[in-house]
Amino acid sequence: MSYSGNVEAGGRPDVRELPGLSVTKVAVGPYDNNAYILRCAATGERLLIDAANEASRLLELIGDGPLARVVTTHRHQDHWMALSEVVRATGAPVVAHHRDAEALPEPVAEPVEHGATVRVGDASLEVIHLRGHTPGSIALLYDAGGALAARPHLFTGDSLFPGGVGNTWGDRTLFEQLLADVQERVFDRLPDATWVYPGHGKDTTLGRERPSIPTWRERGW
Repeated sequence: MSYSGNVEAGGRPDVRELPGLSVTKVAVGPYDNNAYILRCAATGERLLIDAANEASRLLELIGDGPLARVVTTHRHQDHWMALSEVVRATGAPVVAHHRDAEALPEPVAEPVEHGATVRVGDASLEVIHLRGHTPGSIALLYDAGGALAARPHLFTGDSLFPGGVGNTWGDRTLFEQLLADVQERVFDRLPDATWVYPGHGKDTTLGRERPSIPTWRERGW
């Protein structure tokens, strides 16, 4: 069956095969968080994006292969409730932006900045810092070393969803910062075919969301 990205807590994960990398998307409760397990096709190494909850389920999906690292997209607790248990079970180092690192329950062994590279086996992902939802929110961009330049894959945490940017709680300054970063660092740079994997809910593409940016700006969220 083809990948849809439509998963729900308690349901089956969805798997997508990309050049050099496979993506397993799973939703966990109680907040319907998405977690993503990336597997390098060449080496079998895994990378986990957001150990949100249900550690036993995440560990089962990770399997026996080596877990290279756990990336936490931002500091909010619903994205790291299983982090300590996963780290204890696997010994994997934690990756996060340094501005959110102190809020996490595990030491961040690999703090990252905008433009940094995170590796899983032979594959690499680029860190995109998107300020506003939290000071250290990050997205991860995969383009298979340029082979997917026309249709990259972007894991956005809670900074970009179908229908808008992440929550900034009515703070106009934070909203304008987040919208500016998303516009300049994502929409202005990447093509419409870019596939977006958010921290909750269904996937989308930049092309589907791009026409709505003026509406987001006008409404203020």
